[in-house]
Amino acid sequence: MKNAKMKKLFVLAPAVILVLLLLNSFMVKEKETKITSDDKSGPLNIVFRSADGGQTWQNISKGLPEHLQKEGISNHNVFANERGLYLRAGNGFYHSEPYSATTFWEKETFPGNQREIAPGNNGIFAYNFRGQFLQKTNGSSDWSPRYTNFQKQAIQLNKTADWMSKNYNEKQVSSVFETTGGTVFIGSNNALYRSANHGKTWQYVHVSGWILKMAEANGVLMAASTQGILRSTDNGQTWASVIGESGAGVTVERIDGGFAAIAYNTITHTNTIYISQDSGKTWSDAGEGLQFSTGSPLLKQLFDPQPSLYISSIEQVGKYLMCGSSAGIFRSVDMGKTWEKLPLSSIENKGFSLYAAGNVIYAISNKGC
Repeated sequence: MKNAKMKKLFVLAPAVILVLLLLNSFMVKEKETKITSDDKSGPLNIVFRSADGGQTWQNISKGLPEHLQKEGISNHNVFANERGLYLRAGNGFYHSEPYSATTFWEKETFPGNQREIAPGNNGIFAYNFRGQFLQKTNGSSDWSPRYTNFQKQAIQLNKTADWMSKNYNEKQVSSVFETTGGTVFIGSNNALYRSANHGKTWQYVHVSGWILKMAEANGVLMAASTQGILRSTDNGQTWASVIGESGAGVTVERIDGGFAAIAYNTITHTNTIYISQDSGKTWSDAGEGLQFSTGSPLLKQLFDPQPSLYISSIEQVGKYLMCGSSAGIFRSVDMGKTWEKLPLSSIENKGFSLYAAGNVIYAISNKGC
């Protein structure tokens, strides 16, 4: 009988050790995070807000359409600036001020079918993939057509045939961006269309891939393309690849001293964070602290040492660099050298995307929450 018990111990011991090793395999430290919710906010878990660097979060989902809980929110349907968070869904256009205390969202009925939105110098752009633009200027309640001559000029400037030009005689639009100086860029397939006179005339600029996101700092422009991260120092007339060997660019954001970018890494098969503190000239990998580590040569043979970690967003809020991923929310006080996890443990979802408005950070539950 004694020998039988000893045999059971020898069988169980390796399994216990394996479990302990796995529990300690994540090198990123987790920090307790408090979540508060208005008692009237109901069961929705769509948008959360933090004004203390992610230490505490408030559920501000009340007032949003319930279908967003299942369908999710595309990153081209939402943006944040110093005025708060803006969101386009259904037949509505929603706005939440950074420090609103009771009524979290103001809704207005949207007059068109444009789904994507983006900030501009004098207001907000709304657009769709067919290049139909509306703009709501600051202080106005009306949406007015903009860049109505864009498609005609784009087809004349760029004769490259693709599905959109063959079927609609139009160029497909992937993004719109306006610099602080007023130059407007419209992203398309292997192309940027540039206007320095408020959309009266357009210039065709050849670039690689689809332009998904742009950022600007100190006269330097950065673009996240499906072919990597691009940089321009002449107001977007020419572009050079600065992060291209890894794969597709996911996003790029302005931070203190430079930029933060996310690109797909073909070696690790994950999205990696890159940091530049010299206006995009050189870049360093800031995602090592987010990687999964097995901590043991034996486990490296038994398990995939780097399971999928989808990093979708990167923002700077005060002294913190914060990223949203399929594994949750992380923050760093040393520009990505080390990271700590800020779990929203009561929410079952597939991670978060982040949007910054000054010292306020918004976390939006990814599709499938």
